[in-house]
Amino acid sequence: MMITPHDIDDFVMGFAFTEDIISSVSDLRHIKITAQPDGLRADVRVNAQALRKVLARTRRPIAGRTGCGICGADMESITNRKICSVTGREPDAGAIHKALENLRSHQVLNKGLGMLHAAAWCLPNGHIVHVREDVGRHNALDKLIGYGLRHQLDFTQGFCFLTSRCSYEMAAKAIAAGMSAVVSLSAPTALAVRTARAAGLVLFSPARTTGMYMVSPAPQN
Repeated sequence: MMITPHDIDDFVMGFAFTEDIISSVSDLRHIKITAQPDGLRADVRVNAQALRKVLARTRRPIAGRTGCGICGADMESITNRKICSVTGREPDAGAIHKALENLRSHQVLNKGLGMLHAAAWCLPNGHIVHVREDVGRHNALDKLIGYGLRHQLDFTQGFCFLTSRCSYEMAAKAIAAGMSAVVSLSAPTALAVRTARAAGLVLFSPARTTGMYMVSPAPQN
């Protein structure tokens, strides 16, 4: 993975969960992070059930990366992936504006770099309580989800705010984590919108100080 070297334990947990390597926190037995000459190495131990599921899969042909689009898995596994349903809850417009106004101040790493994405978890009133940052938008979201799993965060009570656009993979990861709503700064892809609508995920995208648009569920005429 091309990844910012912070909160790696959270990333391992989140990525393993959203990529369906593990089904729950209890499936992951051990994570060991060690420094390497050219980066970091994560050694992960899972239980027997999770290992059997991984071994039964088609081998991944490409490495995970920070580029746009579908990353980290072959196309067949993506198109055949089963998307679960979630109970969507529409955030209050005032809460979204509050989170939008305060998001930059919570991007601690980005202050010195100016090129990192963030995934923030916001309470129903718009108060930002957890933020994870990374050069890759997928990685930032996986880190946030991993943190939430490790600390038993209720992803139905509040919404996720993304500084990036919402692609299919971002929507699928949010749905896998059981999130009820996602707000993103940039416009979504068509596949992300269809995925969100099919699962019941509330999606506001784009969301800016000048206005916001709810694309999922389908806008009412």
